[in-house]
Formats: sequence, C-alpha cells, structure tokens
Amino acid sequence: MRHHSRLLAAGLSLLLGAGLPAPATAASAADPKASALLLFDGGGETFNDVRYHSFRIPSLVRTSRDTLLAFAEGRVASNRDYGNINMMVKRSEDNGATWSGLGEVTGQGPGTWGNPTSVVGADGTIFLFLSWNAAGMSQFGDEGTTRISAWGERRVKLFTSSKAEDGTVWHGPVDLTSAVTPRTHADGSVWDWDAVGPGAGVLTASGRLIVPATNRNIYSDDGGVTFQSAPMAAGQEVTGESTLVELTDGQLMRNDTPNRSVWSTDKTRWVARGTIEGGFGPYAPEPALPDPHAEASILRYNRNAPARLIFLNSASTGTRTAMRIRVSLDEGETWSAGRALTTAPLPAWPQLGTGRVAEGGYSSMAKTADFTVGALVEVNEDTADSLTSHRSIVFRKMNLPWITG
Repeated sequence: MRHHSRLLAAGLSLLLGAGLPAPATAASAADPKASALLLFDGGGETFNDVRYHSFRIPSLVRTSRDTLLAFAEGRVASNRDYGNINMMVKRSEDNGATWSGLGEVTGQGPGTWGNPTSVVGADGTIFLFLSWNAAGMSQFGDEGTTRISAWGERRVKLFTSSKAEDGTVWHGPVDLTSAVTPRTHADGSVWDWDAVGPGAGVLTASGRLIVPATNRNIYSDDGGVTFQSAPMAAGQEVTGESTLVELTDGQLMRNDTPNRSVWSTDKTRWVARGTIEGGFGPYAPEPALPDPHAEASILRYNRNAPARLIFLNSASTGTRTAMRIRVSLDEGETWSAGRALTTAPLPAWPQLGTGRVAEGGYSSMAKTADFTVGALVEVNEDTADSLTSHRSIVFRKMNLPWITG
C-alpha cells in the first residue's frame, strides 16, 4: 500500500507538471451549479416514535472517508431554544446527493442538548462538542424556566466516533466542563451562560484541534485525548457565538456575533486575529459583513494560491432571511460582494406547508470531496407565525463559479 501511495503521488505530480489544472483551479473553471434539498423536515420526521416539531442550529462536517455528517438540534415540542432538545444526525456517502434517515447522537433525559460543533482529527476521529443544560433551565429564564446563573449549570459535553465507525456509532458523553470552562470571566463575574460554537472547529496545519466557544478557544495538542481552553483577555469578552478559521500564516481568525449591546452600534460581524500561545488582538467590527445579530459560518476552501475563505450569513442588519455567500482571496482582509442564495430559489416543497416560507438564519459549511461548498441553512416555515412555526434545515450545494458568478 505504501508503494501504491507513492505511485499515485508521483502520477499526480506528473499530471500537474504537464500543465493540467490543480483541483481548486479546475473547480473554479467549471460551469456554475447550485442545488438544494430539504434535509431536516420540522414537523415531518420522527425517531423512536418522537415527532420533532423543529430542527435548528446545524453543523456540517466531512469525515476522513469523505462522508458528510449533518447534525441538528431536534426540538421536540416547539421551536424554542430550551426544553426537550436532542442531537440528531444524517449521513451522506455521495457528496450530499442522497442522505440517510434521521438518526440520533443523544437524547438522554429531557434536558437541552445543543450547539453542535464538529471537527475531524488527524487520525480520522470525529469529535462532536455539545452544550447541555438540565430540563427547565434556559439562558434568560423565559416562559417559566429558571435562568442559568451559576457555573456548571451549562456544561460542555463531547461525543466521538472513530474513523472506522464514520459517524454510525457514537461514544460518550464525556463531560469536559471542569477542564475547559473557567469559573469566572476576566472581569471576575461568574461564568454562567456558555456555548460552544456552534458550527465547526478546525484541525490546524500543525495537528492542533480547536473549537471556538464563548470567550475562549478549546483545544487539544494530543489528538483529542485531553482538552483545555485559552480564555480571551480582559476587554475581549465582547462576543457570544463564535466561528474560527486558520489563516495561511498560521494565525487564527475569530469571526463572532458580538454581544447585543456592542452589536447595536455597528450591526456587523466582529473579528479578531491571534494565536493560542500569543493571545488575540482586540475585536473590531467588519464593515463588509453586516449582520442581524445571528450566527454565521466560515470555511477554509483551499490553502494553495489563490487561497480562499468562504463566508455565509444573513447580510442584513434587520432580517435573518438575506443569506449571502462571499469569498475572500486575502485571508479575510476584504470580502467579495458575494451572491444571494435567493438567486437559486428553493423549490416549493409540500412538506413546508402553505405558510410564508423563508430561508435564513444559522448555517454551517463544509467542502465536499467533489470540490463544492455544502451548506446547511435554516428555514422558517411561516414567518407570519414565528413563535409557533416549524423550523427546518436545507442542504445547499454550490460550486465556486456559482458563488462568484
């Protein structure tokens, strides 16, 4: 097998030397293509005799065996952020053309399993980080719930699946809270509410696993045997939900949702750059990325020249339904005007009902083995009744010429 691998590498080198395009170059020269399918159908899918009212907060990852794993919160009784919420999964072994039926990573107890954040290690192990809290608790104490107000009431849990299992079997949970969640913030206040991601972590070029989380980065230098955290410094605790990407110079870039009091000034994404060892510079608003105070997703598409980053969010200060995908060719210093997802309208799927359907909200992206961008995007099935409407998730697939067209 070792000699076979060398022959393949040598053959690839000869092909590239002969002037045939590298994969990223070839991908950018293809005909524009975009497709969409309804992946998680709120109100229309069951597992273990439970019919899920809504699916929200997606995470998408490509495994070392080129399988796509799509995770989502399965909200049993409503579309709310609290209550009985389980962690659901679907698999695709053909780059998103077809998917498995609804599966479950965990549904232990009536509490809230949320904020899926996935990453694949160097040995192919799939890591799924989740935030968890007990039934009857929530961030703000809404609708008779108890507000989370003490350290440890919100916990970090980890599930894993080996390279061979490829997301068909899950092990855990391992409770990482004591190892990765400080007891106080930099200003001395209690670390009560907490969230990982959501979305995706990164495997750096050096082999470090990093998962963004509230006011810190969770990381491992031993392949995921142990994890620790690097908190943001005083004055940097100004954001909530977080995304992360490694830049070509080895730095990390956080692209976060700022706290609402900060967001109200500029209504954009907030960005900081730095390293685990050296810390991060101050957060600053990114004027090119307007945001309605919601989650966004970022993806390293390729590192070879021209290196590309892909960014997806609702490019609006007032609505979550203006989803736009953009490209950066200078490591996030500037961003293209991008393309609105509405230029490839969703089909009128009958499963979504007859309400005022609108796509937009949280998202997660992964590069597929056939060099496209796969994206999970939320759908509100009736914006005229958002308090009770079903929430679903679509899987979009877009190639570079479509994104940049």
